[in-house]
Amino acid sequence: LRKFAGNVDIDRIIMEKARDALTLEKVNRVSVMEGRLQLQENEITLLKSSLADALRRLPPMCKAPTYDRATQTELTPLGQDQGLDGVPLALTSDIQSLSLEDALPKGISLTEGSQAKLHRIQGLEEDDEEVEKEKDLSRTSSVEEPIHPTTIRSLQREDLQDPNGSTESLSSARQTPISGSPVPPKDLPPSPRSGPLSTILEGQNKPLCVIVSFSSSLFLPDCMSCHTCFFICHWLTGQSIKMFIRGRPITMYVPSNIQNYDDLRMEPPVEKLELDWVYGYRGRDCRANLYLLASGEAVYFIACVVVLYHINNRTQRHYSKHTDCVRCLTIHPDKVRVASGQTAGVDKDGKPLQPYVHIWDSSTLITLQQIGLGTFERGVGSVAFSFADSGAFLCVIDDSNEHMLSVWDCAKGTKHAEVKSTNEAVFTVEFNPNDSTNIITCGKSHVYFWTLSAGSLTKKQGIFGKYKKPKFIQCFVFSLTGDVLTGDSEGNILTWGKSPGDVKTLGKGAKETFQIMRQTRAHDGSVFTLCMLQGGALLSGGGKDRKIIRWSADLAPERECEVKDFGAVRCIADVDGEELLVGTTRNAILRGTFSDGFVAIVQGHVDEMWGLATHPSQDVFLTCGHDRQVCVWNTEEHKLDWCTTLEEYGLCADFCPNGAVVSVGLSTGRWLVLDLQTKDIVSDYTDGNEQLSVMRYSTDGSFLAVGSHDNFIYIYNVTESGRRYSRYGKYAGHIRHGHSSFITHLDWSKDGKYIMSNSGDYEILYWDIAGGCKLLRNRYESKDREWASYTCVLGFHVMGVWLEGSDGTDINALCRSHNERMVAVADDFCKVHLFQYPCPKPKAPNHSYEGHGSHVTNVRFTHCDSHVLSMGGKDTCILQWRVKRGGTGDSGGDRLHSSSSTSTNKGERTFTEGEREGGSNLEREWLLDLWRSVCVWLLNRSRFRNHIPDVHRILCSNTMEFCNADMSHT
Repeated sequence: LRKFAGNVDIDRIIMEKARDALTLEKVNRVSVMEGRLQLQENEITLLKSSLADALRRLPPMCKAPTYDRATQTELTPLGQDQGLDGVPLALTSDIQSLSLEDALPKGISLTEGSQAKLHRIQGLEEDDEEVEKEKDLSRTSSVEEPIHPTTIRSLQREDLQDPNGSTESLSSARQTPISGSPVPPKDLPPSPRSGPLSTILEGQNKPLCVIVSFSSSLFLPDCMSCHTCFFICHWLTGQSIKMFIRGRPITMYVPSNIQNYDDLRMEPPVEKLELDWVYGYRGRDCRANLYLLASGEAVYFIACVVVLYHINNRTQRHYSKHTDCVRCLTIHPDKVRVASGQTAGVDKDGKPLQPYVHIWDSSTLITLQQIGLGTFERGVGSVAFSFADSGAFLCVIDDSNEHMLSVWDCAKGTKHAEVKSTNEAVFTVEFNPNDSTNIITCGKSHVYFWTLSAGSLTKKQGIFGKYKKPKFIQCFVFSLTGDVLTGDSEGNILTWGKSPGDVKTLGKGAKETFQIMRQTRAHDGSVFTLCMLQGGALLSGGGKDRKIIRWSADLAPERECEVKDFGAVRCIADVDGEELLVGTTRNAILRGTFSDGFVAIVQGHVDEMWGLATHPSQDVFLTCGHDRQVCVWNTEEHKLDWCTTLEEYGLCADFCPNGAVVSVGLSTGRWLVLDLQTKDIVSDYTDGNEQLSVMRYSTDGSFLAVGSHDNFIYIYNVTESGRRYSRYGKYAGHIRHGHSSFITHLDWSKDGKYIMSNSGDYEILYWDIAGGCKLLRNRYESKDREWASYTCVLGFHVMGVWLEGSDGTDINALCRSHNERMVAVADDFCKVHLFQYPCPKPKAPNHSYEGHGSHVTNVRFTHCDSHVLSMGGKDTCILQWRVKRGGTGDSGGDRLHSSSSTSTNKGERTFTEGEREGGSNLEREWLLDLWRSVCVWLLNRSRFRNHIPDVHRILCSNTMEFCNADMSHT
């Protein structure tokens, strides 16, 4: 019994605990529901007040579209010579007739006793957490004020207090004085949380300020999800632009000399760019890409450009019709026509670009045929013209997994035959010069002999037999006797010939194929290239030993020469039997003979480049990159002046204003100062242990600023003509004192007292050097400051270079010209852009130029603005663009004064003279539509849509349709 009673007690206890838990759960759920209901009621109250506030804000927002451009009448600032409570007199008659009743259905009217509470309005970028604060502040911060249906005037608001009674700081507010000259706020940095409907400064009973958008996206709640969007916020005497990148607000203040931002005219610059010179050659990962044309020009490629370089006249021409990196090249038997194939690549939206082959005339640079568009996958790996029939066919190997082999009719551009070759890498393809039905391919562990017959291709495999099978067959040529000579990764030259049995049983299968007749030891390491001379002699180029060897017709070595400083021999082109052109794996082209040796006529970097600087007074520029080379180039003579190799790779550089020394920032936090004459290192310093991203001298050369990835900017005093440096200051990287991310760009003011800097988190800061390296917290005071250079990618004067939807990393560099007329931009989509300077409006028109095959890492103007230099990343290419003057035009400063501009922004509504007279019905309808769009934005949130039918009643029927539509329609 005791045991039974104990069990009963335990069961009772369990039941009671379960009942208590269930009761507690119900109480919690009811509590949560009550909290949600309270939140929704507060949101409804907030929405009502927001609608009332939006109605009052509407008339000033309509100022810009109703501005009379014909008479150039300036709008009077609020509080000066105005009509009803801050509304300009010119608009009073129209605005008075637009009221809340305009949006009410027939039969519903508002009485003078109607009340509405005015609450603080949340901006587009404010979080929903602010709703809780609004709940607590709603009773103390609201102002009861009647709404008169026939009068619209400015509302006032009491200052907001927190629950503890302290004044809430509203740093993002815009202050509007009632009378007198408007005074911009002092020491008030804009808050990143300020929105399109901003708040008033604390403790001020002032009319609500006006915030105007020049984009309809102002009313979209999801506009913050875009990578880049723009807002314009009007001050009384000036304006501020708020630009959003990846949700982060960037506030930029409009200079005082711009009277009307909306009327700024954005046009492409009158200047244009023309490709003048290409530095570099792609030899590090491509084969058989150097030939000599009948015109005496060497043809080769780098990035997206095929270069025709006259070896005697030292001039260049360029074929630039490719849309992505050129991968292969061959010349027609007439030595005039050229075929070049490209890789697939992607466009700026990530969509794949189809690879193809261009057949073009080297004398006129006219494209004759486009082969295989939409046929090849990934890219074109190798191409070859047939010889026996005077180049009637073109053979192509693509970069797909199966390495498709296709034969094309050059005249018609049609496919003649196609077959899968192999899943292994294929390095080269050639027609037999004596038989166009015989094609040979080679690559990883194979040599294939193909027969073309009746539109089909059959394959025979080369058998190595007793000889060791090499890992790679790198190259091959045809001898004068019809044999095939191959060079392999073992350093051997193999001679392949047909036996009598092979001739009789041609096409029977792999066993009856070319056989190895002879093996010749040629090089230590791989044989990268073979070149057959006219008299039957053979040239071979080695990899590891970097030698060029001349062989007799029976493969006896005759002469050799070693190329020490330029890498392995990649390809050889015969000039006249004695003189040779040699392409190397270090992206150099050499010219010379066995007797006189070889000199470089084309040189370039071999790895990604980032550092670029132009000399302040000479036609000289410097580059540095991941290959640890620092190179100084001459833009007039188009050659490399000198080059030195460092212990670490360089990422940034700048010339001292005296032109005697140059500073180079490295990847380890170390930076060096090099003498331009002696190439010696005259100073060596280290700041932090992270990579340096920018070096910049002040205009007089007395200071050097070093921007680092450790979030610091280091300032140095410069003495002894740039040869001695002493630490002057260090800008703190703490979030309260400076940048909270790595430094990307910086510029000095013309007086050498201030610095403007950008960081990796899209921040613009200003620094006072003369005042002791202090952060200028009031960025408004820097809006009229003049800058000696402009390389910062974020700023009012270059805001228009950003495309809509940019993610903040799409622009790698920009540079303003010395005459302050142009801005050159380097982007992530292999393009160089030329904009008018300044370009402070979104979607600014520009000239766009292609040529690079990788992201463009840097761009600079030369000292006299005669050329623009752009530098590719992975394509290791430097492009020199000539600036073509299109006319005198206006100066950069004159473009700022655009009050007489008649251009219209996209989406802006303008009115004819007839429509302006008497406040036409069209204008009234436009104002009403604009006000409705404000209401639609406020209502188009799911939490409002289902809980406030009373608010819906104030909208007319056609506006109700928008509430349930997608916001893009609004």
